[in-house]
Amino acid sequence: MRSQWKRLSRKYALNSYKVNTLGKLENARLYIGDADIEQEAYEIPIGQVAVIVAACYDKQGAGEDAAALIPVTKDRVVLAVADGVGGLPAGRRASKTAVSLLSEQLKTVDADGARPRTAILDGIEATNRTLIELGTGSATTLVAADIQDHMVRTFHVGDSSAWLIGQQGVIKFQTTPHSPVGFGVEAGLIDADEALKHEELHVITNVIGSSEMRIEMSTPTPIAPRDTLLLASDGLFDNVLPDEIIELIRKGPIDECMQNIWDLAAKRMLGDKDKPSKPDDFSAILFRLN
Repeated sequence: MRSQWKRLSRKYALNSYKVNTLGKLENARLYIGDADIEQEAYEIPIGQVAVIVAACYDKQGAGEDAAALIPVTKDRVVLAVADGVGGLPAGRRASKTAVSLLSEQLKTVDADGARPRTAILDGIEATNRTLIELGTGSATTLVAADIQDHMVRTFHVGDSSAWLIGQQGVIKFQTTPHSPVGFGVEAGLIDADEALKHEELHVITNVIGSSEMRIEMSTPTPIAPRDTLLLASDGLFDNVLPDEIIELIRKGPIDECMQNIWDLAAKRMLGDKDKPSKPDDFSAILFRLN
């Protein structure tokens, strides 16, 4: 354990984070595994956003997760997290394709009314066709959030998830993972904490890269100024309990909240007999309105 911790600390410089002035997000930012860890925080006209994408500490080469921050207009932003499946390099290529094509489609949106919803759906469909045509078994999950006018609408395929948390810790909205365990939790048949030890935890019933792919789109949900929106892959949810996630992200500077959930997830991945532990890639985005 000690040697693993030293290796992880060297790779990611855990607990050395310093809060800096948030940068300005003017163009789309894609996080596609170009470094062991990609970590940024930005101020945008409608709020603040923080992102971390990190490869699994004991993995050789880049990870299979990807993320995107995509300003659409001055008062609209689309956020996305993708988790590639099928093993490297297929998984990495799939997640990279998903966020890249999503960003390309959203470039067609203008301030005069072209609908981001259509662009997001077209981006997901284009990714699905591309991955099927590759014929390599490449596939990915995806969760995206379209934010404008104090409203958020989510789109998701697979088990990467979105949560909307109030400042008092109330879950105002969350997506249901497309998996047997996810549906079991939603139906009240499986406890959320017990789900982390379920033997079918990592079975996914819906992915981009399948002829049977389906996109689940939410209705617009109000987002209040002190709410926190979280998008993340299972690298977070398989290592940190729901109550812990809520407590760590519901208040405080958004970049510090992001650092705190990453630090805890990274430590858990090293092994904990009393808590969930699954070494994996990690990707998460936090957003708050101004």
